[in-house]
Amino acid sequence: MFKRILIANRGEIALRVIRACRELDIESVVVYSKADAGAPWLGLADDAICIGPAPSAQSYLSIPNIISAAEIANVDAIHPGYGFLSENEHFAEVCRSSNIEFIGPSVDAIHRMGNKSEAKAAAKKAGVPLVEGSDGPVASEAQALEVARRIGYPVLIKAVSGGGGRGMRVAHNDISLVNSMMSAQAEADAAFGDPSVYLERYLEGPRHVEIQILGDRRGEVVHLGERDCSIQRRHQKVIEESPSPALNPDLRKKMGRAAVRLAKEVGYHGAGTVEFLVQGKEFFFIEVNARIQVEHPVTETLTDIDLVKSQILVAAGEPLPFKQDDVEFRGHAMECRINAEDPDRGFAPSPGRIEAYAAPGGLGVRVDSHARAGYRIPPNYDSMIGKLIVHGTTRDEAIRRMRRALDEYVIDGIKTTLPLLRRVLRNSYFVAGDYSTRFLDQLLAT
Repeated sequence: MFKRILIANRGEIALRVIRACRELDIESVVVYSKADAGAPWLGLADDAICIGPAPSAQSYLSIPNIISAAEIANVDAIHPGYGFLSENEHFAEVCRSSNIEFIGPSVDAIHRMGNKSEAKAAAKKAGVPLVEGSDGPVASEAQALEVARRIGYPVLIKAVSGGGGRGMRVAHNDISLVNSMMSAQAEADAAFGDPSVYLERYLEGPRHVEIQILGDRRGEVVHLGERDCSIQRRHQKVIEESPSPALNPDLRKKMGRAAVRLAKEVGYHGAGTVEFLVQGKEFFFIEVNARIQVEHPVTETLTDIDLVKSQILVAAGEPLPFKQDDVEFRGHAMECRINAEDPDRGFAPSPGRIEAYAAPGGLGVRVDSHARAGYRIPPNYDSMIGKLIVHGTTRDEAIRRMRRALDEYVIDGIKTTLPLLRRVLRNSYFVAGDYSTRFLDQLLAT
């Protein structure tokens, strides 16, 4: 077992990993930028090391700075959290070449899942359904036009190395395809250093449903059910819940088995998420997130399995302590992401000082947040303040509990997405479970 772990991240996920380390009697070391000096989570770790100035490129994305901190702190392993370097195969390779375990999948699995064309090839080999599209990246406008005319408009242009909606465009005809392809390539190149894009058929109003997987180094893989992530804006998730109102038992079983087959195909170990689009009784593979997800507490709440501790144990060589048939799901769980953003101004970031902060509580309520009164949210990083998770015996109870908890939540001094979340939880279509990935855009347009 590891004795000392460095956490190469910040905010609520850094705090989440610190807590897992404490429960495993492992010392934790956090790194931080100058913008995060004095942040609340730093004092809860056993040690904290500054790795550079505020810009991510000079701190949280600086592999040399993080590895230097890890060597100074004499750690056994590095937990990357989510975002930043969590799916960077080069970082994973550098960690392991420095005799520091990277708490995540193998370099090969990160590469194959991070490259969308290779991930689709692996999914096809594993018999996982795919949305019709190009076989790998499109090399020219002529090839893109040929593919689009074959599969039919509208088509979705997606960055091969993309994520978070960047390098993604929808085209409805030949002219928009050519124009959108150029802008998608430019955005992908700027964001990921790779302008490659591919095409797939655009599904109108699907559900976005993901399957949580967990595997060990001995080849055992289980799935821990699904999370419906269809409430999103600009391809960024806002609310997640499980079980999904869109799945029946047969579809749920098929999706879980497909996720496990894909994980075994690439030799996946650690925690990960296989993402699908669901339309009617059909489901189609999108991608794999080869890391812990922001919304992992939804699964933890339903299964009573600590995913972060499981990541650490698997990385240390421990076998999974349970089989697929041992996994039990209880009730209904839901998560709302609270961001420092102003929904009335196009979700513009709202950094600044939190003047008053009061988190909700009570039966079935969990808050994962690094925020507190007096904390100043820097403008340099993701705007998420925290996550509000509730559990109920039924979906109706979970919704009522989430409404109550959102009404209790107080964050003053900055703009937040709390008012929008309260609105969604009282929307009749959401309450009925009748929503798609277009729900939030339609709600905001009214």
